[in-house]
Amino acid sequence: MRISPRFALAGVALAAGGLLTACTSSGTGGMPGMSHSSPSTQVSSHNAQDVVFAQMMIVHHRGAVEMADLAPSRAESQNVKDLAAKIKAAQQPEITSMQGWLKAWGEPAAMTSMGPNPTDSGHDMSGMGASSPGPGMDSMPGMSPTDMEELKAATGTAFDKKFLSLMIEHHQGAVDMAKQEQIGGMDRAAKKLANSIVSSQTAEISEMKAMLAAIG
Repeated sequence: MRISPRFALAGVALAAGGLLTACTSSGTGGMPGMSHSSPSTQVSSHNAQDVVFAQMMIVHHRGAVEMADLAPSRAESQNVKDLAAKIKAAQQPEITSMQGWLKAWGEPAAMTSMGPNPTDSGHDMSGMGASSPGPGMDSMPGMSPTDMEELKAATGTAFDKKFLSLMIEHHQGAVDMAKQEQIGGMDRAAKKLANSIVSSQTAEISEMKAMLAAIG
């Protein structure tokens, strides 16, 4: 029996409608496996650079927060106090976010070494400077134990000068790390944070240099 073209087209339309309904009900909004929000995509959304960036930046941010906590009771300049409060308000939530990423990725919250074994988080961070790659606070730019002890002992204008000098160097270390993430990172949230750090902390470096020059 010959099938009418009209009925044939109707059958194709019904079949296509059923396929679209199945795809939509699966929560993908398209062909299975093509959604950016699929579990498989989430699992593979980060790489080793993202992990190192988060682990190191957590330590780095904690150092900045520790420095900022000293300002209310030691700084002379209200501008320095305001800047310290701004830094803490920005970086503390970022620490929480990065801790969440590492947990979601199934990665350790802290680096265990900087050796050649990738499983020990020993990834190449070339271009960051000899003093910056270590996981400890004493290896972070502007955060040596001696510098911190001197900052804690300072008050008034002496504190302001020391704080600004150390924070400028510290911010530069963060910018360097963020630029490495921009180049080699994969996770979109991590790269977005890196972009924000480069932009905001570069601006703050200029602001602090002007403040330091004004103090004389």
